Amino acid sequence: MKKHNLYALVAAGLLASGMSISSASAADLGGNCCADLEERIAELEATTARKGNRKVSLTVSGWVGQQISFWDDGVESNAYVHDVGTTLGSHVKFTGSAQISPGWSAGYVLQIEAIGSDGLTTSQTVPDGPAVFGGAGGTQVLQSYWFVKSDQLGKVSVGLQSQASDNTAILVDGSGSLVPANWVAYDTNSFAVRNTGNLNLTWGNAQSCYGEGGAWGDCNGLPQNSVRYDTPTFGGFSASASWGEDDFWDVALRYAGEFSGFKLAAAAAYNEVTDQRYNGGSNVPDQQYFQAGAFLMHVPTGLFGLVNYGYLETDALDVTGTNSDLVANEAETWYGKIGLRSRLSALGHTVFYGEYLNGQDGGFGVDDLGDAVAGNDVVVQATGSELEVWGVGIVQEVDAAAMSVWVKYRHLEVDGLVDSTGAAVGGDDFDYVGVGGLINF
Repeated sequence: MKKHNLYALVAAGLLASGMSISSASAADLGGNCCADLEERIAELEATTARKGNRKVSLTVSGWVGQQISFWDDGVESNAYVHDVGTTLGSHVKFTGSAQISPGWSAGYVLQIEAIGSDGLTTSQTVPDGPAVFGGAGGTQVLQSYWFVKSDQLGKVSVGLQSQASDNTAILVDGSGSLVPANWVAYDTNSFAVRNTGNLNLTWGNAQSCYGEGGAWGDCNGLPQNSVRYDTPTFGGFSASASWGEDDFWDVALRYAGEFSGFKLAAAAAYNEVTDQRYNGGSNVPDQQYFQAGAFLMHVPTGLFGLVNYGYLETDALDVTGTNSDLVANEAETWYGKIGLRSRLSALGHTVFYGEYLNGQDGGFGVDDLGDAVAGNDVVVQATGSELEVWGVGIVQEVDAAAMSVWVKYRHLEVDGLVDSTGAAVGGDDFDYVGVGGLINF
């Protein structure tokens, strides 16, 4: 018994000693581990978007879009790589909301574009165009606003945002070809029209919005600091209105529905601009713009059609005057697209389309009188001008990658141009092929 008791005491002592050593080691290991873990957590918190008070949601989305354009302006031909253009450009969007009470919420949108070369500002002499808003390195804030929303009463938004009439006509397009084919001069806006006179005229101004933030169609097409109201949707209908500095106001009405195998979307908007320096321009005249769009697709076959119409009334610049002379003027733009949206492969839908644009009385340029004398230029508003654009293209959707790729061809021509004396001026045609792609995230 004494022998066994001795063995038990020795074993108990060794066990207690081992436990003490193990506990000390574990304590040392745990201290080092936790310190490293806390440091790592701090690093992650410094680089990771958080929910803050954990009551406001955060969603990150966006896309990256790029295109290669092979162009010929009648004198020169070249190839550029560029983004798909401000407002459609590569961007990241942060959105979120929080519920205030049943049926009421508040939220925010922050959208930042990151454009390597803006299609709207590239030209024969500028292969890498800066972002439209002049952001450093092509980075610019496109939208930044907060909102309060009621399920029954609608939504009020305040800040830099798309106003009610921004892109109203073209956003009805549900064909899958909106980005590569629409009525805005995203690819050719700043390219010069080669002409037989001394006109400084770009293809964007061959059917101009006179500084209102658009080219061809979609006048008033850039986000503005504004207050906007959107109604709830009733029976497929919704309405919007906005006001912004300094000053513009607009209203819009939209409809979307499906019946008897057809999808229909339609929208119309009206806006007025009454400030001569609206949108950062100079000598920008007072303007009124109406636009409408309708899209119809037969779902079983995929056949679709789109039509857009724009009417601009403005105190435009007179062909016989100088930069300060203003006269009443009108311009009209029609755009149509027909095509087929069909699932020909497991990749996703394939979209075939043809498009046509016609612009009347919107040509707007400057006659430099063949000299370089400062202040000797005469602004020319070419009443009677006509812009025609036609094109064809194919878009392939890749569902597994949330991606679209396309190949398109466009032909541009403008007639009815005059110089400061009213003499006719001829312009060369412009042709280009675009090969591009866009991937969503």
